[in-house]
Amino acid sequence: MARRAEEAGWKLADHPRLGKGKVVGVVVLDGWGEAPPDPFNCIHVADTPTLDALKKGSPERWRLIKAHGTAVGLPTDDDMGNSEVGHNALGAGQIYAQGAKLVDMALASGKIYEGEGFKYIQKSFETGTLHLIGLLSDGGVHSRIDQLQLLLKGASEHGAKRIRVHILTDGRDVLDGSSVTFLETLENDLAKLQEMGVDARIASGGGRMYVTMDRYENDWQVVKRGWDAQVLGEAPHKFQNALEAVKKLREGPKANDQYLPPFVIVDESGKPVGPILDGDAVVTFNFRADRMVMLAKALECENFDKFDRVRFPKIRYAGMLQYDGELKLPSHYLVAPPEIERTSGEYLANNGIHTYACSETVKFGHVTFFWNGNRSGYFNPNLEKYEEIPSDTGIPFNIQPKMKAREVAEKARDAILSNKFDQVRVNIANGDMVGHTGDLEATIIGCKAADEAVKVHHLGVHAN
Repeated sequence: MARRAEEAGWKLADHPRLGKGKVVGVVVLDGWGEAPPDPFNCIHVADTPTLDALKKGSPERWRLIKAHGTAVGLPTDDDMGNSEVGHNALGAGQIYAQGAKLVDMALASGKIYEGEGFKYIQKSFETGTLHLIGLLSDGGVHSRIDQLQLLLKGASEHGAKRIRVHILTDGRDVLDGSSVTFLETLENDLAKLQEMGVDARIASGGGRMYVTMDRYENDWQVVKRGWDAQVLGEAPHKFQNALEAVKKLREGPKANDQYLPPFVIVDESGKPVGPILDGDAVVTFNFRADRMVMLAKALECENFDKFDRVRFPKIRYAGMLQYDGELKLPSHYLVAPPEIERTSGEYLANNGIHTYACSETVKFGHVTFFWNGNRSGYFNPNLEKYEEIPSDTGIPFNIQPKMKAREVAEKARDAILSNKFDQVRVNIANGDMVGHTGDLEATIIGCKAADEAVKVHHLGVHAN
């Protein structure tokens, strides 16, 4: 279909069933899905008469779509999607490489070393240390060891003279105990670099669920344990060898890869071999975002109050990818978002179709920037109107679970009734943003509010 569109240029054929003058309403319900009913399924528990009626009224047109895995350009169907890749795919109407697949392509082509992110950290190679922090695993959910191996090789070939790796053991996406095998592989690679004159060593470690890789700000102490080991060079356990560290710590009661306590590698005099210092470069090599965002905040944010960092080193930091497109976090990254061309919005603009897009602040970029293929601004300001409803700042979503759903829906209804637009798209994000808080009662309220917003939008379509 994409090839036919290329051959036909920008011209779109008339829809066979949709008559002229009809408004197309596109409502994206972030975080909304179907799962077996149970007391913790907030969508099932909540009162959602509008969506229930739409489903029952047209069962032949009610279809489930995938928002994860290969359907949105991720390597396998085991890879969880996120808001950014989902809206990229929806807006593009095409599947583009995302996440790990994007990293694979950048490493294979060598483009990763030509990008602004790598050139940024490369400035520290002459006098500083390159630190690599991430999950040591081949699980392919958060990271892959083969990507780390290629990055180590490529960084050394592009001037890195001193490298320290801060490992996080897995045991969750892979078999418990496999950390030993991964460590042996890594140590072998580092030994080869040492033979080539590169000072490359493991500096610290710990289990992923106990050190660094918390998510959704559930427990900042997890990140602090990692910070103390990686940045300050402090941990309750000190070893001269990482393999010995993991084997020894796994002998403890109830010990496993996921929950290994933090450890630091020290030299013969007991001095840590690789704390993060001023002038160093840091790369978090996980490609999946959710368990890297908190560390990224600690590494990058000047005003930070989640724990006492003791010292905040002046470093050049880059993520493997950008982990949060809304927060622009981190500000530097090795692999840029995909260059998405010929999106649906671009086609509509080239066919004289008037469009309106609206959401509140936390998802405004998703119906504009991400929808348009990671592009800011309009394709044609004479044909498009984007309207942002300010989110409540400083108020947790579970305290204000209705968010701005109704305001967004009313704006969309008014846009429909104005007869100025052919397509009206909105994002109602309660299921996502409130759901992430883990507050069951608040999420149920949020789901009901989202359903009521769909009703307002739906009434606007039918009134038109």
